[in-house]
Amino acid sequence: MLTLTVCWANARSQERGNLDAASIDNFEARVAEYVKLHNTAKEKLARLTPTDAPSAIKRHEHELTREIRGMRRQARQGDIFSAGISAQFRRLIGITMKGPQAARIQDSLQRAEPVRMELQVNAVYPASVPLQSTPPSLLLNLPKLPPEVDYRVVGDKLVLRDVEANLIVDFIPHAIP
Repeated sequence: MLTLTVCWANARSQERGNLDAASIDNFEARVAEYVKLHNTAKEKLARLTPTDAPSAIKRHEHELTREIRGMRRQARQGDIFSAGISAQFRRLIGITMKGPQAARIQDSLQRAEPVRMELQVNAVYPASVPLQSTPPSLLLNLPKLPPEVDYRVVGDKLVLRDVEANLIVDFIPHAIP
């Protein structure tokens, strides 16, 4: 009987591992699709030449943002962080927040200027709101991202942000316990 229980538990664990891997693969595919869209939008713009002029950089950012928003008119929360992917991320974050680095992560999040704001997919991340970085020890358990996007923490939400367009691509509500 014990052998049967152990085998069943191992099978359930492997099944969960397969589901976890599938969720991460699904997330990575969705991010890759977004990056493809980002690059397509960027190709439509005049190339930004090296410059010290902040106005030229800002203008390019605005043009890229406008182009991406136009291509994602129907974008909604959950397009990239689907319910299943969000659940997986919450689980991974929860494990990290209960692990040996938990106190350090909480301290890091509290030490940084806590950001509280309403989020909307396809909205520009406001210039007046600090870009709170995500603690590296929290990032270790999350899938690596291509350079076009990054993770940010806003209150208890995990945000996927387009770095160059400064655009909120998607977010997970209640991701940070």
